[in-house]
Amino acid sequence: MEPQDNIIKGMVAGLGAFFMLSLMNVFAKLLSETHHVIEIAFYRNLIATLPFLFMIFVMNKREITKISSRKTGVFARAIIGTISLVTTFAAFAAMPMADTTAFLFTSSLAIPILGFFFLGERVGIYRWSAVLVGFIGVIIMLNPGGGMNYIGVSLALCAATMHAILQTILRYLGKTEKPETITFYFVAIGTVIAGLAMPWVASMPTIQEIPLFLAVGITGLIAQYLLSIAFGNAPAAVVTVFNYSGLLWSVAFGWFIWNDWPMASIWIGGAIVIASNIFIIIRESRLSKVTGDRVRAKF
Repeated sequence: MEPQDNIIKGMVAGLGAFFMLSLMNVFAKLLSETHHVIEIAFYRNLIATLPFLFMIFVMNKREITKISSRKTGVFARAIIGTISLVTTFAAFAAMPMADTTAFLFTSSLAIPILGFFFLGERVGIYRWSAVLVGFIGVIIMLNPGGGMNYIGVSLALCAATMHAILQTILRYLGKTEKPETITFYFVAIGTVIAGLAMPWVASMPTIQEIPLFLAVGITGLIAQYLLSIAFGNAPAAVVTVFNYSGLLWSVAFGWFIWNDWPMASIWIGGAIVIASNIFIIIRESRLSKVTGDRVRAKF
């Protein structure tokens, strides 16, 4: 018998996960004032890799390293994920927390498009309409002529696109590969890739900065752990909605630490993007339920 969902536990874990991701971005932004974003990504991945190495070599859990069949997908996810992490940190370094977070939400708008072209998923008129409305929200956030940091926006939109590609790859890999295997190769390969640039970008951390580097890795690792609990206890549609709490955390951190407050265009456009995302999530959840009912009806 399959274990039953614990919705409350899943919701609390999801909220905690997205809070931890916001904290990770705060620590990365603080470090970016004196350190290169590639260096920050290197230590983030290195610290996250250490528990896996302990499990593999000390606890003898060698099954973590075994890829079932889709090696190309696992390695592609690791490479794109590393570039995505660096680009995300660069976007947060270039723009206020809330602005960057709002633009990163556009990743969900690209997922139906990628699913349609690369996974052959059916996308109906309702979801296409939601995507279109969401991109109108993006135009509003861009606030033409309003002094927006377009380098930062470009970085955030590139990161959002890569986030969408990563989620699409995860849908593909999730059919055959274990989550811990995918995560291990992501952080391990990410450590190697970022490490190649360390001779040119690294600088010696001060005593005061060491806790920040540790915090980047630890908060990222805790976030991944909480996400696994969240998705294991509640439907994806429920957990994903809590992603948008990240905007509130970003506004609070940005105001408290950097005295930043989002422009009206960010609030209005961000609300439109979030509403479009929630509509897509609800629509996909309903379609999945209908498909599941039809499959069960055959047996």
